[in-house]
Amino acid sequence: MMRLPAFQYLAPRNLKEAAHFLSSEGTTAALLAGGTDLFPNMKRRHQMPKTLIGLRRVSELRGIRGSHIGAGTLLSEIERDARIRDQYPALWKAVNSISTPVLRNMGTIGGNICLDTRCTYYNQNYEWRRAINFCLKFEGKTCWVAPSSKFCLAVNSSDTAPVLCAIGARLRLVSKAGERTVDAADFFDDDGIAYLQKRPDEILVDVELPPPPAARSAAMGMALGSSSLGGQWRATYRKLRRRGAFDFPVLGVAARLDFAGDVVRDARIWLGAVSSAPIRAVESEEAVRGTPLSDETIARAAELAFRPAKPMDNTDFHLHWRKEMVKHFVRAALSELRS
Repeated sequence: MMRLPAFQYLAPRNLKEAAHFLSSEGTTAALLAGGTDLFPNMKRRHQMPKTLIGLRRVSELRGIRGSHIGAGTLLSEIERDARIRDQYPALWKAVNSISTPVLRNMGTIGGNICLDTRCTYYNQNYEWRRAINFCLKFEGKTCWVAPSSKFCLAVNSSDTAPVLCAIGARLRLVSKAGERTVDAADFFDDDGIAYLQKRPDEILVDVELPPPPAARSAAMGMALGSSSLGGQWRATYRKLRRRGAFDFPVLGVAARLDFAGDVVRDARIWLGAVSSAPIRAVESEEAVRGTPLSDETIARAAELAFRPAKPMDNTDFHLHWRKEMVKHFVRAALSELRS
């Protein structure tokens, strides 16, 4: 049986107190929301914080208020929210696909955004990892995915991360020193160890979603002197995993298209679970931008998405097959947005 290491537990009553605790405890502390990722990691001795700062009592982190979702909001609360399902279906699909109903009733959206990167060699128990002299991500000197690599190649397996990047969400972070807001697209780093643009003393507080399609299209229609359909946007999420009921993604495709009639005004296509951070398929976006979504255009965009996807031998399925699946999933996502 794997047991948790000893730790001190602090339960702040508000965000200010949580930021104070985190600043005081320094790098020996970890934030605890749902614990669905942190506790298994602690049991496997990936992380051994001396202090856990529980966030369940911090009401500022909970709830869906207009276009803002508190980082401590349970995944199941988001899943049940009719407005999220109807106006942000890509985010709803991503949340609905995470793990199981039981774990969605424990895990939070902030926890999924900040999910630790994972790897076939890293996600083993302590004794197994010690037998191979550990790895670059924890106490070792070798990335066993690619032994010649100077960087850790653990993969980002968050379902919400590529969606938030694609739809243009923003993330608010708070520390004792103040607060800042960062685009979701700039929050992730392609490094399996230093995978977030978040300081150790910062708390992810909330997610700011873009205006929903109806509000956005109306505003753009007035500005352009055209019909309200001129600024319509749609987004979706497609996920590849071994088990349909629950599993981490081995590929995620998030796409957002802004339309002017039948023409794609703008496009954002992001790939998840094929690198240490969500990857933007820039050439695919350029292929569909400024043109109607014909079968030929979609096929071209799908082929171009193959290039930036560089899955490694660090998770389930063969890496070459996972890379091949990028074309099929991008094609399916774009075809869905055309209908």
